Amino acid sequence: MTKNMKTLFYGGVKNGKSRLAEEYTLKLSTGTPIYLATTEFIDDEMAIKIAEHKKLRTTKFTTIEEPLNLYDRIKDETTPILIECVSMWLNNMLFHKRSETEIYSEIEKLLSSDKSIVFVLNDVSRSVVSENALVREFVDISGRLSQLIASKCDEVYSVSAGLTQRLK
Repeated sequence: MTKNMKTLFYGGVKNGKSRLAEEYTLKLSTGTPIYLATTEFIDDEMAIKIAEHKKLRTTKFTTIEEPLNLYDRIKDETTPILIECVSMWLNNMLFHKRSETEIYSEIEKLLSSDKSIVFVLNDVSRSVVSENALVREFVDISGRLSQLIASKCDEVYSVSAGLTQRLK
């Protein structure tokens, strides 16, 4: 992976983005890449999902768990970084009442960094408009983040049913 390479894996929930992004990151790394896990332990179901993900990546990655301050946690890293996932990170930011300005600022720092980063982001835009204001805010910001990240990434992959299509 060339220095400062940015890649996005984007698609629906449970369509294989994480697995494909992990494989991609491992192929491009000469050492042990960083797995930046953003999901917080919020309930038993989430704890099970986190445990399953940990089991799958075993010793292939160095795991860093960080729900909010992504750039600060990786600013000194030199190996490729997989951010899994931007959607859960956005959820955390909104849950912890971080402003939209703070959200975009954090993403901009990652995109402009001298780090090789692989982003995973859920496509949540293909649904009906929710009556819940927080859900609408999440979907709106997620859509704008997907556009921002995709515009600044060197490569963008759409993932559906475990298959990838390179968009950029």
